Amino acid sequence: MQLKKETSLKNQIKDNLTKYRNFPMVPRVIYGPGSFGQLGEILMPHRKSSDAPIIFLVDDVFEGRELAERVPLMFDDQLIFISADEEPKTEQVDVLVQKLLSDHNDLPSGIVGIGGGTLLDLAKAVAIMLTNNGPASDYQGWDLVKKPALYHVGIPTISGTGAEVSRTTVLLGPHKKLGINSDYTPFDQVVLDPDLTLGVPADQWFYTGMDCYIHCVESLNGTFLNAFSQSYGEKALDLCKEVFLEDLPEDESREKLMMASWHGGMSIAYSQVGVAHAMSYGLSYVLGTKHGIGNCLVFQHLDEFYPEGVKLFRQMQHKHNIHLPEGICASLSDEQMDTMVNVALGLEPLWQNALGPEWRQIMTPSRLKALYEKI
Repeated sequence: MQLKKETSLKNQIKDNLTKYRNFPMVPRVIYGPGSFGQLGEILMPHRKSSDAPIIFLVDDVFEGRELAERVPLMFDDQLIFISADEEPKTEQVDVLVQKLLSDHNDLPSGIVGIGGGTLLDLAKAVAIMLTNNGPASDYQGWDLVKKPALYHVGIPTISGTGAEVSRTTVLLGPHKKLGINSDYTPFDQVVLDPDLTLGVPADQWFYTGMDCYIHCVESLNGTFLNAFSQSYGEKALDLCKEVFLEDLPEDESREKLMMASWHGGMSIAYSQVGVAHAMSYGLSYVLGTKHGIGNCLVFQHLDEFYPEGVKLFRQMQHKHNIHLPEGICASLSDEQMDTMVNVALGLEPLWQNALGPEWRQIMTPSRLKALYEKI
């Protein structure tokens, strides 16, 4: 009898272990205006030797500006400016990795990404691919990474994407737009300095902030919703409402949006996004549409899925005098439209979260095409 009880208990424990995912979080984060000034101190314990540099991947908008001059370079450290005008690509990751491996005898001590979602995703991807063999496109998917990434740090200079906290690095590959989703993707350290978001253009501030807002709406209305995701999503949503519907002082607005981005990213760590993000990936793959504005272009037409969320989005859009482009899908060929539809439908976890396990019966290719035709 005792043996049967022990066996039953072991089976119960095994069932529990396979039921719940043990997701990693960013282990260290520093927050506060001016906290970027502590970066040198943060990096010092992780320097392996003078021959193992820190590689800084920095948005080229900062080239020749004060922020670039404040980067704490030592020894053979490298500062590489990268344009964020286009979505990050797997090929771009492969080129960066090969350059770093050929330029240095030893692996770098770490990778630091400074910029918006594009630079943060590139930093995560490069850190992964420096320790894993093959092209980055081989790792687009869920839990394909086998070896821990190089030490990597994320420093956002615009708020909303949640890339600073997420376990994915979204990349445009040769056949699809999909993240490297793994336990090794999250940053080892994040620096949240609201001062770094000073001077962001108003339209870009809105589009990236809406990425955060839409994270929350899709998470809170998804079939994967749970108390963990809900607690973060509700807080992020409240912060977004304050930032985009109230008249806050500029410094308070920057700080609250930075924390909304953090909480919004956490809200999907144990959940998922939904229809808008899946469709935005299709837009990006075919048309190169940036993620933030792509989400906005799609979300405005999703009343049937997120009625309250879209209503509030339109209020925010009106308050900030944001005019979205129209007719961007009007001249697409049948082949381009089919590609867009197939890329979006390939993101199965997003559709499952949005519409449930029978999502294929709800979101047919023809229905999705009709939605794209509205944009």
